[in-house]
Amino acid sequence: MVSTTVSRLILSSAALLLVAGCEEQRGKYPARAYAPVPAATVAKMEAKGSSKNAPVLVRAYKQESEIEIWKQTASGEYALVKSYPVCRWSGQLGPKKKEGDRQVPEGFYYITSAQMNPNSAFWLSFNVGYPNPLERAMARTGGDIMVHGTCSSRGCFAMTNDQMEELYAIMRESFAGGQKAVQFQSFPFRMTAENLAKFRHDPNMSFWKNLKEGNDHFEVTKREPQVGYCGQKYYFNASAEGGRPDPVGTCPKLKVDETLAEAVATKQQNDNKKVAELIERGTPAVAVRYADGSQHESYRESSSFVALAGDRVVSPRTDRTAKLGDVSRPEAIGAVEVVHLDPSGMPKNASPSATASVAKPVQPAPSSTSSPAVASVAPAAPASTAATAATPSPASGFTMFSGIGSLFGDKKDQAPASAPQQSATNAAPEKSMLQRWFGSSDTAAPTDATSFPANVPLPPRRAGKDNAERVSDAAASRKLMPGAQPIVTADLTAAQ
Repeated sequence: MVSTTVSRLILSSAALLLVAGCEEQRGKYPARAYAPVPAATVAKMEAKGSSKNAPVLVRAYKQESEIEIWKQTASGEYALVKSYPVCRWSGQLGPKKKEGDRQVPEGFYYITSAQMNPNSAFWLSFNVGYPNPLERAMARTGGDIMVHGTCSSRGCFAMTNDQMEELYAIMRESFAGGQKAVQFQSFPFRMTAENLAKFRHDPNMSFWKNLKEGNDHFEVTKREPQVGYCGQKYYFNASAEGGRPDPVGTCPKLKVDETLAEAVATKQQNDNKKVAELIERGTPAVAVRYADGSQHESYRESSSFVALAGDRVVSPRTDRTAKLGDVSRPEAIGAVEVVHLDPSGMPKNASPSATASVAKPVQPAPSSTSSPAVASVAPAAPASTAATAATPSPASGFTMFSGIGSLFGDKKDQAPASAPQQSATNAAPEKSMLQRWFGSSDTAAPTDATSFPANVPLPPRRAGKDNAERVSDAAASRKLMPGAQPIVTADLTAAQ
């Protein structure tokens, strides 16, 4: 009887110590860092044949202002579970190139548990991993690019606080389940034939076509593509033969699985055919200029957040803090100018009605006066050419563009200042564009795709003082996310 009583006392004491330990651990972080994955979201995962601890993959689209969560199923393939409307992103379509350009980066990134910040001044956050090895090799500057709450962006994907709690919890549970790194795919827009036809003259198109290769590998396999870097490009699902690839050097011979290469090539050929058909049917080429980024249309429909049906867009549950009046640079939201281009890629001499504006345009911020572009894709035109082209006709309605030479491509794509306006029936320049788009062979197998490095390097931390978001969070804890393993040592002092 005595031994039984003693045993019960020991067990009770152990249980109390365990509870005390858990409570002590829980007290190290704000309660929001422990928010559970909502039951409805877990149910969606289970309906797709996955679970909250299964690996996750994140895809983001700037123009559509959406972030998707994909979860790995028992088959090893990923299934779309949920899509979240982005409350705010800043800058223009195109990659991030330098510190302070307000650009949300585009590319393929990796997030480890060390990049999760439970003590963010922006509710919760995780670092997307910019700059990646390719961007560092290309001397891209800046860092601390986050997905965070508070709906305020200076180069980040800003969500509402309740959205961020859910995204953070999903990532946390996948790390707890053993995932070492989460792939984050960031695109300018969905890689559809319609978008590719519409933006066919954009100086970033060569870079975007490289991103599309990774998109196509994922769409074909529904598996996380292995990412490598060489020749200032990404390559996917390939192994390098004869030396280690240099991100900015000449690519070595790449070996790709023949079946996969054929499937990806078939998808690309079908997409190219659709693009050509759309152009033939008169799909206009356009240039889009934001005053400073945008947000999902659901946030502009009402002063309160609107829930949309289905999995494609899911609004916050009951957001406690973010309202439209709290959004960063609210005067810039909706101020987007769409300019129709002629076959040479220059703005048409149209009436102001040809320029579609959702709201009255405002002048861009000084840090984003010119559209960013990949230097290796489209070199800027000479200053004299740019200066000539930057002066629109009084009736063009083309008021928000400056530096047209650098915005719309290199010198060979620009019409001389003295040349008359080209006829709409003159298809010669469009034909040359199609040749540049499709290349010399429609049947060439893709040469772009190695494996993800075993030791994922974190982006460097910035020492500058010009980023208000980072400075305001300088007192953030260096501790890792609750339950995370220190895969890579990280300094979260400057993290958002």
